[in-house]
Amino acid sequence: MSDPHAEQPNIRRLDCEDCQASPDSGDIRTLAIGTAGTTETWHTRGCPAYTIHQILGEASAQKVKERQARAEEAFLAAYRRLREATHTLPADDASAPFATALLELAQAQAGDTSRSVALPTWTKILNRHIPRPH
Repeated sequence: MSDPHAEQPNIRRLDCEDCQASPDSGDIRTLAIGTAGTTETWHTRGCPAYTIHQILGEASAQKVKERQARAEEAFLAAYRRLREATHTLPADDASAPFATALLELAQAQAGDTSRSVALPTWTKILNRHIPRPH
């Protein structure tokens, strides 16, 4: 059986400066992932540094949710404008295939704004509206 606190090459371990917790005395482990690797810090349950860490994390998550909601609302409004503009193009307009492909791509994204449209979907839609030359 291996030691659960054994050093791993890409994890830097720090004892909390506020509560002085370590892997052997701490109750809560936090991880921070950055360009230099992963940093592990241990805290006790009443640690003020951990409380601050939680508050900042919750505030950051809330900002991300709010930003996502605003972006989704703006995207859906732009999609509606695109849909209306595309329907006004004459069928024989040279830009019609491009506009129709863009509209279908936007429609695929509007169907689930929590994820990005996958590359195979892009390829299928573009090939349908803008066929390869023979």
